[in-house]
Amino acid sequence: MDAVLLALTSAFLFGAMTVALRFALHRAPDAEVGALLTILPALAVTLPFVAAQSLDLRGVWPFLLAGMLGPGLSQLLFTLAVRDAGPSRTSVVVGTAPLFSVVIALIVLGEPLRAGLALGALLIVVGGFLLVGERGRPEHVKRIGLALALVSAIVFAVRDNLVRWLSIDTDVSPALAAAATLGAGGACVVAYVLAVRRGRVSFRQLPVFVPAGLLFGLSYVCLFEGYYRGRVTVVSPLVATESLWGVALSVLLLRRHELVGPQLAAGATLVVAGGALIGVFR
Repeated sequence: MDAVLLALTSAFLFGAMTVALRFALHRAPDAEVGALLTILPALAVTLPFVAAQSLDLRGVWPFLLAGMLGPGLSQLLFTLAVRDAGPSRTSVVVGTAPLFSVVIALIVLGEPLRAGLALGALLIVVGGFLLVGERGRPEHVKRIGLALALVSAIVFAVRDNLVRWLSIDTDVSPALAAAATLGAGGACVVAYVLAVRRGRVSFRQLPVFVPAGLLFGLSYVCLFEGYYRGRVTVVSPLVATESLWGVALSVLLLRRHELVGPQLAAGATLVVAGGALIGVFR
């Protein structure tokens, strides 16, 4: 039950972070730097949890490697997706992560394929088609943004399986593991901005991204605590309910900008229903 509550809390916080990130990008549109400025407050959130526990740094290095995937690569792609596709549609696409988590578990871990898993995967795929085939979407929604969100979902799925695998036999606390991945992720984004994009990192816009970063950090702590207590096939589908929170909060706070219609709402519902089926028939 602890894993379920933690996963649901993480989902709500992540959905809220997605909307807060859209507000921040409206004021500071540099998405690559925005990804870093979101990770930094998130890292700060984890530090009190780390300080309250005994530290064992000997087993931290695998989590540093995991952090290169998420939030390093994943948050960079996610922030670009929110910029180019908006928070509600990005949330729906990222909600397909349980599909990829299950595929990884079937191929890598040799878990059996059940009818419920297949049906859940089908619902997620149909929900994705509804989103891609959406008519009358706002002009700011670009297909490249949807594609970036899909790649981000795949990276999330790989990271989640890796974190769960690492958590099975480690003395590293969930808070320290979360802090390690956030620190490594932030370093990756800095390296990208400096080396690949050849830009400068300015911290003047940091206050704009603090609300999104705080929500992200709390979501991350809950996520890791959840994976330490439950399997990926339990936690991942529940975290995918962030799609509904992202759409609901977009309707509430970004109604004119996002233009959430019945087709988008139906797609989000199918994605979450598919994730729930995957969780039930795991």
